[in-house]
Amino acid sequence: MNFRTLDQIDPDAKRVLVRVDFNVPMEHGAVSDDTRLRAAASTINLLREKGAKVILLAHFDRPHGKRVPSMSLEPLAEPLSRLLRTPVAFADDCIGASAERAVSEMARGEVLLLENLRFHPGEEANDPLFAKALAMNGDIFVNDAFSAAHRAHASTEGIAHLLPAYAGEAMRREVGALDVVLGNPRRPVLGIVGGSKISTKLSILRHLIARLDKLAIGGGMANTFLFAQGWEVAASYCEKNLSDAARQLIGMAEDERCELLLPVDIVVAERAAAGVAARTRGLGEVDEGERILDAGPETVARLTSAMDQVETLVWNGPLGVFETPPFDRGTTAAARHAAALVRAGKLIAVAGGGDTVAALNRAGVAQDFTFVSTAGGAFLEWLEGRSLPGLAVLQA
Repeated sequence: MNFRTLDQIDPDAKRVLVRVDFNVPMEHGAVSDDTRLRAAASTINLLREKGAKVILLAHFDRPHGKRVPSMSLEPLAEPLSRLLRTPVAFADDCIGASAERAVSEMARGEVLLLENLRFHPGEEANDPLFAKALAMNGDIFVNDAFSAAHRAHASTEGIAHLLPAYAGEAMRREVGALDVVLGNPRRPVLGIVGGSKISTKLSILRHLIARLDKLAIGGGMANTFLFAQGWEVAASYCEKNLSDAARQLIGMAEDERCELLLPVDIVVAERAAAGVAARTRGLGEVDEGERILDAGPETVARLTSAMDQVETLVWNGPLGVFETPPFDRGTTAAARHAAALVRAGKLIAVAGGGDTVAALNRAGVAQDFTFVSTAGGAFLEWLEGRSLPGLAVLQA
């Protein structure tokens, strides 16, 4: 996508409103994971170095248009100050007198964090009046929150029609990485789609089958495919009502010449709990009361062999119940093999989605992948091929 970027502007002495993703994990009132703060640092520092007055717009949690003290962004100002090595001021509202006063007191190179956008119902409603109130405090708008780009909110879409609008550095990196795997990839391309429900990823699967050379299905959704082919799944999670949809996808893969990699063996147990007896079985060899909880070793070996044969990998969703050992073995083995190929310069690997990121972190390889997206809904909608409103308005 051709969109406007920061190298096209001179922000010196300008008030630059930067939409960031600071919806970070918190424990006991403190930030427990500053990944998203660090992701925003490059844009903030670039603008500061060029003399901009950097005004940060963000949301936290779901206050549903009401002021909820426990969802204030104020606790983020101090860790952000440490990260940037410069003071970060805080205003107790994102519009109105307090925000205007705080902005008016800024000098070149200073940083101001405004209060939670979602304290106002106009944010999620994309209210033109709320967008106008936000825009009054800026000369330039920069969207650096890919994770919020799938929402047509006032701070992601509405404001971009009122001010000159550009993509930030984190947004540029993320969209560039995604373009590498689906927009203009090095072929062959392998996709891995896991998770529990086929119903939530039907559009993704259709979109990917038409664009990939190989597609591996894992997690609970693989059970629906197995059931659709006539295999016994016993007490496993399975959307049996979507058997026809699964068979249609199998037929679509044949038509599109996309090799569909379904499980060839499975790991079962009576329940997903640490320390239970796990057994490797062939397809259909599931006793009453047993559940399929992970991909078997032959399935994983087939998947890693497929990785050896491709140039590019896009991954969303684990292969099994990775949160509970020993049912993390399949996902961990596949993740470590992909990471080794990336380190050897033999594979471009991009992954995204909350469970996927957690699984890669658990395997200790997230830092080895070419790119790991922390975006949830935006990453999934991108996999579906849908236009993201917050990105579309930045197109040149």
